[in-house]
Amino acid sequence: MAAMTSTSGTSASTSGTSASGRPLLNRRLAEFGTTIFAEMSALAVQTGAINLGQGFPDTDGPEEIREAAVRALRDGRGNQYPPGPGVPELRQAVSAHQSAVYGLAYDPDREVLVTAGATEAIAASLLALVEPGDEVIALEPYYDSYAASIALAGGRRVPVTLRPGEGRFRLDLDELRDAVTDRTRLLLLNTPHNPTGTVLTRAELTAIAELAVERDLLVITDEVYEHLVFDEAEHIPLASFPGMRERTVTIGSAGKTFSFTGWKVGWVTSTPELVTAVRSAKQFLTYVSSGPFQYAVAEALALPDSYFASFRADMRAKRDVLAAGLTEAGFEVYRPQGTYFITTDIRPLGESDGFAFCRALPERIGVVAIPNAVFYDHKETGAPFVRFAFCKQTSVLEEAAARLKSL
Repeated sequence: MAAMTSTSGTSASTSGTSASGRPLLNRRLAEFGTTIFAEMSALAVQTGAINLGQGFPDTDGPEEIREAAVRALRDGRGNQYPPGPGVPELRQAVSAHQSAVYGLAYDPDREVLVTAGATEAIAASLLALVEPGDEVIALEPYYDSYAASIALAGGRRVPVTLRPGEGRFRLDLDELRDAVTDRTRLLLLNTPHNPTGTVLTRAELTAIAELAVERDLLVITDEVYEHLVFDEAEHIPLASFPGMRERTVTIGSAGKTFSFTGWKVGWVTSTPELVTAVRSAKQFLTYVSSGPFQYAVAEALALPDSYFASFRADMRAKRDVLAAGLTEAGFEVYRPQGTYFITTDIRPLGESDGFAFCRALPERIGVVAIPNAVFYDHKETGAPFVRFAFCKQTSVLEEAAARLKSL
C-alpha cells in the first residue's frame, strides 16, 4: 500500500541505516514518514499563519473540570500509578454515560478500559485482535494512525472509499460488501468521520451490522466525535444494533468533547472477553496514564445535558462561519454533519494538487490547512481535497475567512 502519512517520501532507507547497511526503521513502519501535521504546524510557526490544520481547540474546556484536575492533584489522587483498567470513578462514569445517552449497559469493572487517548485505544485494539495477514477494512480517507496501527499488528489494510455526492461523502454499501473476503478479520469504522465530517445513517449502520453478523466480523468503532453532530444528523453507536454488542469494541475520548486534548484520556467499552484482549496489549504500551485527569474526566461526563447542547451549538456556529468564508473564497464545500473539520474541493479555484496547494497557502495568504491525500491509500482520489479545522475562536475563524477571500 502507498504511504499515508509521509510528507516527502520518507522511508527506512532515508531515516537511517546501521553500519551493515540494514535499515534502522522496522519494515512495518517503513512507509510512514514524518506526519503532515508536523510539517504544516512548522510552516504555521515559520510564517505566522493561522493554523487550521491540526484538530485541537485554541481555548480550554470548562473551568470546573480544569479545577477538578487541580483538586485531584492537590488531594494526591492519581499522582502515583492508577489501577491498570483506569480509576473506578472514571470507569463508572463511562458506564453511566453509555447507559444514559444510548441505553447501552456496560459493567464498569469488566467492560470498560481507560486508555491514553483514543489513539492508544485504536492501537491496542488492533494489536490485540489482528493476526499477521488478517485483512482490516477501513473507510477511506482515514485518520492516519489507523494505517500505522494496522501495519504494527501485521494486518493488511483494505480501504473502502467514501465518495462525494449530494453535499456529503457517502459509503457505497455494495463496495463494502465486496471488500469482505475469507481473510477479513474486522471492520475499523469512524463515525462521525474524520476528515469528511460524514455521520453514518441508521440505514447504513443497519447494513454494516447485518454484514458483520453474517460474516462473523469483529468491529472497532472510533466514536470520539460522538457529541459533535450537527443539524439533522444523529450519532448511533454500532454496538446498539442487533448482534453487535458482543462483536464491537467502541472507542471514546474526553479530548474532543471537553476540549482538553492534551490530557489524553480515552476508553474502550465492550464485552469482558474483548476488553480483556485489548487490555492485554494496552498494558505493554503505556500500562497506565493521566492519573489525576481521569478523576476530572469522571466529573466531566456527569455534566448536565445543557453543557453538551451548548458545546454542540457553539461548534456548529463556528462551522458555519468557516464554511461561509470558504464558499465565498471559491472552494466547493462539503458541509460536515459532525467533527471539527470541513473538507473542500480546490478544483473550482483552478487547483488540483492538495499537497502543493497547502504547502503554498501559508505564504500565499497566511492560513494552514491539510491535504486530504495523506488520509488515502489512493492518493489520486484524495488529491483535490483539503481539510480545514474550525475548532478555533470565532475571531480567528473570521480572520481566516477574510484572508481566504484573497484567493
